[in-house]
Amino acid sequence: MLDVVGLSIAYGRHQAVRDVALSIARAEIVVILGANGGGKTSLLKAIAGLLTPAPGLRLSLDGQDLTRLPAHRIVEAGLALVPEGRGIFGDLSVRENLLLGAYPRRARANEAANLARILNLFPRLGERMNQAARTMSGGEQQMVAIGRALMSAPDILLLDEPSLGLSPLICGELFGALQRIREAGIGVLLVEQNARRSLAIADRGYLIEQGSIVGSGSAAALRDDPAVQRAYLGKQ
Repeated sequence: MLDVVGLSIAYGRHQAVRDVALSIARAEIVVILGANGGGKTSLLKAIAGLLTPAPGLRLSLDGQDLTRLPAHRIVEAGLALVPEGRGIFGDLSVRENLLLGAYPRRARANEAANLARILNLFPRLGERMNQAARTMSGGEQQMVAIGRALMSAPDILLLDEPSLGLSPLICGELFGALQRIREAGIGVLLVEQNARRSLAIADRGYLIEQGSIVGSGSAAALRDDPAVQRAYLGKQ
Protein backbone atom coordinates (compact mmCIF):
# COMPACT_ATOMS: atom_id res chain seq x y z
CA MET A 1 0.00 0.00 0.00
CA LEU A 2 1.27 3.43 -1.01
CA ASP A 3 0.20 6.09 1.50
CA VAL A 4 0.57 9.81 0.85
CA VAL A 5 -0.30 12.27 3.63
CA GLY A 6 0.17 16.04 3.78
CA LEU A 7 1.64 16.58 0.31
CA SER A 8 1.99 20.25 -0.62
CA ILE A 9 3.97 21.83 -3.46
CA ALA A 10 4.68 25.51 -4.02
CA TYR A 11 6.37 27.34 -6.89
CA GLY A 12 7.35 30.61 -5.28
CA ARG A 13 4.09 32.12 -4.05
CA HIS A 14 1.95 29.80 -6.15
CA GLN A 15 0.55 26.87 -4.19
CA ALA A 16 0.26 24.08 -6.79
CA VAL A 17 -0.71 21.24 -4.43
CA ARG A 18 -2.37 21.68 -1.03
CA ASP A 19 -2.25 19.08 1.74
CA VAL A 20 -3.12 16.11 -0.47
CA ALA A 21 -3.72 12.69 1.05
CA LEU A 22 -4.32 9.54 -0.98
CA SER A 23 -3.60 5.83 -1.01
CA ILE A 24 -3.31 3.02 -3.51
CA ALA A 25 -3.01 -0.71 -2.97
CA ARG A 26 -1.29 -3.25 -5.13
CA ALA A 27 -3.54 -4.74 -7.82
CA GLU A 28 -5.66 -1.58 -7.83
CA ILE A 29 -6.15 1.17 -10.41
CA VAL A 30 -6.75 4.62 -8.93
CA VAL A 31 -7.41 7.58 -11.22
CA ILE A 32 -6.90 11.27 -10.45
CA LEU A 33 -9.24 13.54 -12.39
CA GLY A 34 -8.92 17.30 -12.66
CA ALA A 35 -8.60 20.23 -15.03
CA ASN A 36 -5.32 21.24 -16.65
CA GLY A 37 -3.22 23.20 -14.20
CA GLY A 38 -4.89 21.53 -11.23
CA GLY A 39 -1.68 20.13 -9.77
CA LYS A 40 -1.86 16.56 -11.04
CA THR A 41 1.59 16.42 -12.66
CA SER A 42 3.21 18.13 -9.67
CA LEU A 43 1.56 15.55 -7.42
CA LEU A 44 3.01 12.60 -9.34
CA LYS A 45 6.45 14.17 -9.62
CA ALA A 46 6.57 14.81 -5.89
CA ILE A 47 5.60 11.22 -5.09
CA ALA A 48 8.35 10.03 -7.47
CA GLY A 49 10.93 12.26 -5.78
CA LEU A 50 11.37 14.64 -8.71
CA LEU A 51 10.04 17.67 -6.83
CA THR A 52 10.78 18.81 -3.30
CA PRO A 53 7.53 19.08 -1.32
CA ALA A 54 6.80 21.46 1.50
CA PRO A 55 7.48 20.16 5.04
CA GLY A 56 4.81 17.88 6.44
CA LEU A 57 4.74 15.13 3.81
CA ARG A 58 4.56 11.51 4.90
CA LEU A 59 5.16 9.06 2.05
CA SER A 60 5.35 5.32 2.68
CA LEU A 61 5.11 2.06 0.75
CA ASP A 62 4.15 -1.05 2.73
CA GLY A 63 5.26 0.73 5.89
CA GLN A 64 8.66 1.79 4.52
CA ASP A 65 9.21 5.52 4.90
CA LEU A 66 10.10 7.09 1.53
CA THR A 67 9.60 10.71 2.57
CA ARG A 68 13.18 11.94 2.29
CA LEU A 69 14.54 9.50 -0.27
CA PRO A 70 15.99 10.72 -3.60
CA ALA A 71 14.28 9.65 -6.81
CA HIS A 72 16.56 6.68 -7.55
CA ARG A 73 15.98 5.26 -4.06
CA ILE A 74 12.22 5.62 -4.51
CA VAL A 75 12.50 3.53 -7.70
CA GLU A 76 14.48 0.93 -5.75
CA ALA A 77 11.69 0.88 -3.16
CA GLY A 78 9.11 -0.05 -5.80
CA LEU A 79 7.66 3.09 -7.43
CA ALA A 80 8.05 3.89 -11.13
CA LEU A 81 6.83 6.97 -13.02
CA VAL A 82 5.86 7.18 -16.69
CA PRO A 83 5.95 10.97 -17.23
CA GLU A 84 3.78 13.02 -19.52
CA GLY A 85 5.58 13.15 -22.86
CA ARG A 86 7.05 9.66 -22.29
CA GLY A 87 10.67 10.71 -21.77
CA ILE A 88 12.14 7.87 -23.83
CA PHE A 89 15.55 8.04 -25.56
CA GLY A 90 14.67 8.53 -29.20
CA ASP A 91 18.03 7.59 -30.69
CA LEU A 92 18.23 4.33 -28.73
CA SER A 93 16.52 1.16 -29.86
CA VAL A 94 13.43 -0.28 -28.23
CA ARG A 95 15.60 -2.96 -26.62
CA GLU A 96 18.03 -0.40 -25.23
CA ASN A 97 15.23 1.74 -23.81
CA LEU A 98 13.65 -1.26 -22.11
CA LEU A 99 16.89 -2.56 -20.66
CA LEU A 100 17.65 0.86 -19.17
CA GLY A 101 14.60 0.32 -16.98
CA ALA A 102 16.21 -2.74 -15.41
CA TYR A 103 19.04 -0.72 -13.84
CA PRO A 104 17.64 -0.86 -10.25
CA ARG A 105 19.07 -3.69 -8.16
CA ARG A 106 15.58 -5.01 -7.43
CA ALA A 107 15.07 -5.67 -11.16
CA ARG A 108 18.36 -7.21 -12.28
CA ALA A 109 17.87 -10.80 -11.16
CA ASN A 110 14.61 -11.15 -13.11
CA GLU A 111 15.50 -8.98 -16.09
CA ALA A 112 14.84 -11.66 -18.71
CA ALA A 113 11.53 -12.73 -17.19
CA ASN A 114 10.37 -9.12 -16.86
CA LEU A 115 11.28 -8.43 -20.48
CA ALA A 116 9.32 -11.48 -21.61
CA ARG A 117 6.25 -10.29 -19.68
CA ILE A 118 6.47 -6.84 -21.24
CA LEU A 119 6.73 -8.24 -24.75
CA ASN A 120 3.70 -10.40 -23.99
CA LEU A 121 1.87 -7.28 -22.82
CA PHE A 122 2.95 -5.25 -25.88
CA PRO A 123 3.62 -7.76 -28.69
CA ARG A 124 4.42 -5.10 -31.29
CA LEU A 125 7.49 -4.10 -29.27
CA GLY A 126 8.86 -7.57 -29.86
CA GLU A 127 8.63 -6.91 -33.58
CA ARG A 128 10.58 -3.65 -33.25
CA MET A 129 13.29 -4.41 -30.72
CA ASN A 130 16.09 -3.05 -32.91
CA GLN A 131 14.16 -0.04 -34.20
CA ALA A 132 15.08 3.47 -33.03
CA ALA A 133 12.38 4.64 -30.65
CA ARG A 134 12.03 8.04 -32.35
CA THR A 135 10.87 6.38 -35.58
CA MET A 136 7.87 4.75 -33.90
CA SER A 137 4.32 6.05 -33.64
CA GLY A 138 3.18 7.92 -30.54
CA GLY A 139 1.29 4.89 -29.30
CA GLU A 140 4.28 2.62 -29.74
CA GLN A 141 6.52 5.11 -27.95
CA GLN A 142 4.07 5.11 -25.04
CA MET A 143 4.33 1.32 -24.94
CA VAL A 144 8.11 1.68 -24.73
CA ALA A 145 7.77 4.19 -21.88
CA ILE A 146 5.43 1.93 -19.90
CA GLY A 147 7.57 -1.10 -20.65
CA ARG A 148 10.70 0.67 -19.45
CA ALA A 149 8.99 1.57 -16.17
CA LEU A 150 7.79 -2.01 -15.73
CA MET A 151 11.34 -3.28 -16.24
CA SER A 152 12.17 -1.78 -12.82
CA ALA A 153 9.80 -4.36 -11.27
CA PRO A 154 7.59 -1.78 -9.52
CA ASP A 155 4.91 -2.45 -6.93
CA ILE A 156 3.18 0.82 -7.89
CA LEU A 157 3.18 2.36 -11.38
CA LEU A 158 2.52 6.10 -11.74
CA LEU A 159 1.30 7.31 -15.14
CA ASP A 160 0.85 10.93 -16.24
CA GLU A 161 -1.58 11.37 -19.16
CA PRO A 162 -0.65 8.14 -20.97
CA SER A 163 -3.36 8.47 -23.64
CA LEU A 164 -2.55 12.09 -24.57
CA GLY A 165 -2.47 12.48 -28.35
CA LEU A 166 -3.20 8.84 -29.10
CA SER A 167 -5.84 7.48 -31.47
CA PRO A 168 -9.00 5.86 -30.02
CA LEU A 169 -7.76 2.44 -31.19
CA ILE A 170 -4.40 2.77 -29.45
CA CYS A 171 -6.13 4.19 -26.37
CA GLY A 172 -8.18 1.01 -26.20
CA GLU A 173 -5.02 -1.10 -26.33
CA LEU A 174 -3.39 1.05 -23.67
CA PHE A 175 -6.25 0.83 -21.19
CA GLY A 176 -6.51 -2.90 -21.78
CA ALA A 177 -2.80 -3.20 -20.94
CA LEU A 178 -3.34 -1.28 -17.70
CA GLN A 179 -5.98 -3.79 -16.67
CA ARG A 180 -3.53 -6.64 -17.28
CA ILE A 181 -0.86 -4.79 -15.29
CA ARG A 182 -3.31 -4.66 -12.38
CA GLU A 183 -4.01 -8.37 -12.79
CA ALA A 184 -0.26 -8.97 -12.38
CA GLY A 185 -0.50 -7.46 -8.88
CA ILE A 186 0.85 -3.99 -9.65
CA GLY A 187 -0.96 -0.91 -8.39
CA VAL A 188 -1.58 1.85 -10.94
CA LEU A 189 -1.97 5.53 -10.03
CA LEU A 190 -3.27 7.19 -13.17
CA VAL A 191 -3.55 10.88 -14.08
CA GLU A 192 -5.72 10.98 -17.17
CA GLN A 193 -7.85 13.47 -19.12
CA ASN A 194 -9.93 10.69 -20.69
CA ALA A 195 -12.24 10.41 -17.71
CA ARG A 196 -14.72 8.06 -19.36
CA ARG A 197 -12.15 5.41 -20.25
CA SER A 198 -10.16 5.73 -17.05
CA LEU A 199 -13.24 5.40 -14.83
CA ALA A 200 -14.26 2.34 -16.85
CA ILE A 201 -11.14 0.45 -15.73
CA ALA A 202 -10.41 2.09 -12.36
CA ASP A 203 -11.33 0.77 -8.93
CA ARG A 204 -11.35 4.18 -7.23
CA GLY A 205 -10.77 7.81 -8.04
CA TYR A 206 -9.90 11.22 -6.62
CA LEU A 207 -11.01 14.64 -7.86
CA ILE A 208 -8.48 17.46 -7.67
CA GLU A 209 -9.22 21.16 -8.11
CA GLN A 210 -6.69 23.96 -7.72
CA GLY A 211 -4.29 21.58 -6.03
CA SER A 212 -6.71 20.17 -3.44
CA ILE A 213 -8.57 16.87 -3.29
CA VAL A 214 -12.26 17.80 -3.40
CA GLY A 215 -13.82 14.37 -3.76
CA SER A 216 -13.14 10.65 -3.89
CA GLY A 217 -14.95 7.36 -4.14
CA SER A 218 -15.34 4.18 -6.09
CA ALA A 219 -15.13 4.48 -9.85
CA ALA A 220 -18.77 3.42 -10.12
CA ALA A 221 -19.89 6.11 -7.65
CA LEU A 222 -17.92 8.77 -9.50
CA ARG A 223 -19.37 7.70 -12.84
CA ASP A 224 -22.88 8.08 -11.40
CA ASP A 225 -22.24 11.43 -9.73
CA PRO A 226 -24.06 14.19 -11.66
CA ALA A 227 -21.33 16.74 -10.88
CA VAL A 228 -18.64 14.41 -12.22
CA GLN A 229 -20.76 13.69 -15.27
CA ARG A 230 -21.11 17.41 -16.01
CA ALA A 231 -17.46 18.25 -15.36
CA TYR A 232 -15.68 15.26 -16.89
CA LEU A 233 -18.05 13.05 -18.87
CA GLY A 234 -19.78 15.67 -21.02
CA LYS A 235 -23.28 15.02 -19.68
CA GLN A 236 -25.78 17.81 -18.94
